[in-house]
Amino acid sequence: MPPGWETDLAVLEQTGSVIETHDDHLLVRSPHNPDFHWGNLVFVTDENAVDDATRWVEVFETAFPEATWRAIGLIRMPDNTQSWVDHGLEVELDDVLTTRVLPRQTPLAAGYTVRRLGGDDWAQSVARSVAENARTGEHELASFERFAQAQVEARRTLSERDAGAWFGAFAGDVLVAELGIVRCGTTARYQSVGTAADHRRRGLAAHLLGVAARWASGHGCDRWVIITEPTNPAGRVYRSVGFEPDLGNAQAYRTASR
Repeated sequence: MPPGWETDLAVLEQTGSVIETHDDHLLVRSPHNPDFHWGNLVFVTDENAVDDATRWVEVFETAFPEATWRAIGLIRMPDNTQSWVDHGLEVELDDVLTTRVLPRQTPLAAGYTVRRLGGDDWAQSVARSVAENARTGEHELASFERFAQAQVEARRTLSERDAGAWFGAFAGDVLVAELGIVRCGTTARYQSVGTAADHRRRGLAAHLLGVAARWASGHGCDRWVIITEPTNPAGRVYRSVGFEPDLGNAQAYRTASR
């Protein structure tokens, strides 16, 4: 399985999602977070079946009759993307970057402090995500706030049992950048790298990458995995600290109807 999907599924399982195994696909359910699009999905494991868009849309709709989105992971890119487009889904291939060399630690910009999230920091993490979604208008506000709250609760639980850790950069007492990392055996998977718009281009994400990598290394990890959209300029940052391209994450997706 591609390292992106392998670690996606491992993180989901660790945060309470239920994975049902079928002959040619997986059903992933997240009862603790029903608004999580990529926590309630179908993942096609049969390389020879990824072009059968009609079947997989029907499988998704049967499994998640109340979902207003469609989220289908694919073991590889389909040969015929038009069949997915005909069902209103967009086929994407996210960049997956990996390294077996400890990512380079960059300096922290002046005026910031960094610490592992805890206590009231988690509420700031929810607020930051909600504010960013309100700024971009990517998702409906009420359902996204429910999703963000449930997601942070799952992350807090992972952190409390040291299966993962979240780190933040603070300007004074205000959380302005954050990311997480989760141990999947000896592989460490980064989660949700984000920086507030008015604090970008100051190297905060790059610095946090190194901090999290060293935490994971100290907990027995010797491989690091991170995912980004191909058009996201953050990919250059990840490459600059040592990551290299690996097999991408293929998926077919339609966002929630409004």
